[in-house]
Amino acid sequence: MTAADIRPRSLRTRPSFADAVFRRTAFSAGGITVAIMLAVGLFLSLRGAQAIGAAGPSFLFEQQWSPETKHFGIAAVLFGTVTIAIVAMCVSVPLALGTALLISEIARGRLRGLLVTLVDLMAAVPSVVFGLWGLFFLQDNIIPVSRWLSTYVGWALPFLRVTDAQGHALSDDSAFTSSAFIAGIIVGLMVVPTQTSVMREAFSQAPVGEREGALALGATRWGMIRAVVLPFGRGGVIGATMLGLGRALGETIAVYMIISPLFSFNWEVLKTGGNSVSALIALRYGESSQFGLSALMAAGLALFLITLVINFGASLVVARSRSGAQTN
Repeated sequence: MTAADIRPRSLRTRPSFADAVFRRTAFSAGGITVAIMLAVGLFLSLRGAQAIGAAGPSFLFEQQWSPETKHFGIAAVLFGTVTIAIVAMCVSVPLALGTALLISEIARGRLRGLLVTLVDLMAAVPSVVFGLWGLFFLQDNIIPVSRWLSTYVGWALPFLRVTDAQGHALSDDSAFTSSAFIAGIIVGLMVVPTQTSVMREAFSQAPVGEREGALALGATRWGMIRAVVLPFGRGGVIGATMLGLGRALGETIAVYMIISPLFSFNWEVLKTGGNSVSALIALRYGESSQFGLSALMAAGLALFLITLVINFGASLVVARSRSGAQTN
């Protein structure tokens, strides 16, 4: 046997039939998802091009919504959308963080399984059910809270005041109903399951060795959570918050049932009146002319792009978080 007959063994392996099918299926599913997303964006762009061309840059700064008179824009509804989403995040993030820590760090056995099931069932509740619950139950019960905040906290935080055009404080129930505050609470409860699932998954991946090491060094359970679990799951918390924010920005039915349409900036979050892009589309779609539909499509395109950017940012944050990257 000569040296020419000695060949290095090839380390390349042929994937099995099952692996090949799985890979092609996964690539196909991903490609179809991207294609659908691009198709939605293209559809909204084509249908909204007429309105965007007629309005020009004022489409982003105009508060009124009157396509028939060519005076329309998304400034007011976009402001309302962001306001509702911020209120929702103030409600959902603490609830989701506490629930995720309870499930991953404290609950054990059947209790943990029960809590996971309850959170998953909460995610399956239709948005119209949340809207009805908010309309007939939460709205009447939250008015005293809104009035108390306006009376005793509004002097320090102006956005919690409820006043009339002359600046006089209002106390009637009608001044506090159908507010962005109530809509934000409902939307916040709707996004809690999504945020809880992402946070719980991030917390559960904290290394067992680092957990036990912290406890062995004399740390309390809360000390271990603060020093190991929370830093490790920081990326998951940020990603869950951003995912919930994207979900809150696009909520339609619950906001449509609660909010009282208002096409102007409402800086008083507890006061009746507000709007959102999704609620505007649901409200005006059936009665709009051809040009009005184009304006609604343009508004939908703006919301689509904003939500897309937020969701991509959340995905990047979650993907870049790695085991032990932030633990002490």
